[in-house]
Amino acid sequence: MKRLSLVLAFLFIFALAGSVFAQAEIGSEANPIKVLFVPSVDANTIVSGGEIMANALHEATGYYYVVSVPTSFAATVEEMCASPDNTMGFIPAKPYVMASELCGVDVAFAAIRYGFKEYWAEFLVRRDSGIESIEDLNGKTWAYPDASSTSGYTVPAVQLKKLGIEVGDIVEAGGHPQAVKAVYNNEADFATVFYSPCIAPEGVEPWKYGDSPDVPDEFIDTCTLTEDGKDIDCSGYIVKDARANIREEAPDVVQKVKILDLSTSIPNDTLSFGPQFPAELRAKIEDALIAFSETPEWDASIGDPDFYNWTGLERTTDANYDITRMLVAELGETLEDFR
Repeated sequence: MKRLSLVLAFLFIFALAGSVFAQAEIGSEANPIKVLFVPSVDANTIVSGGEIMANALHEATGYYYVVSVPTSFAATVEEMCASPDNTMGFIPAKPYVMASELCGVDVAFAAIRYGFKEYWAEFLVRRDSGIESIEDLNGKTWAYPDASSTSGYTVPAVQLKKLGIEVGDIVEAGGHPQAVKAVYNNEADFATVFYSPCIAPEGVEPWKYGDSPDVPDEFIDTCTLTEDGKDIDCSGYIVKDARANIREEAPDVVQKVKILDLSTSIPNDTLSFGPQFPAELRAKIEDALIAFSETPEWDASIGDPDFYNWTGLERTTDANYDITRMLVAELGETLEDFR
């Protein structure tokens, strides 16, 4: 009887603790807000940069945050749906529209990169490949980051399909840097990765869609790694597309790998909230994020080129992602494809 009483007492305490946790206020130390980042770059970089953001948000709002990097795009979406009232996620366009459809995840901000609220997919080939047009990719080996990537896979796949181009072998590289390396190392004929335009030298008009996407030919041979190792500088043109992600191990990547073509524009990545996230908390966090984006610490966090390279953020709405929904429908993709 005594043993039974002890068991019952233990169960009561356990149930009481569970009840207290369940009732803990969202944003409290006992029930922190989950800040989720998709694993599109090195997880250690995400965690360290994410902690800088979490600390800044804590100081600004008083709420507690916990940073995590789920194992896949699908896992990130599922976590937001499983914890609808205390999650915020930095997720690309495609996972966002899937999360919106699955459980009502709601977008708040779109990323800004160097003044653009959209980005593009680029087709990369070796400069010595002899490939001069998209049509030349027929039968060639294709390296892409993974099938969950909007710029690395979905947009290029739709474009190739519409042009009637059938590729040969496929290399699922595991990330944008790895896809670039596959071309650099002659392991694939072409790669599809994200494109952000070069920063132009002072006095030169900034890039606009329709201009040549690459460094001007006359400056290719001048491309060198900057002394601090943060950029590739080509006579004042600073490379910001996916090739820059392998700059330290392959400082001659621009000399070896060229941009063949670009896709149509793609809505930038999002900061989205779980469908039941409290409106008052969300408003405070949104204001704090805007303030954080104007501090130097932003550049050591999500603004770091080795993190997500957001140079700012802008309020947006769900309707701006309808084009992504159309692309997903075109390929018949579902969340099951990205586990």
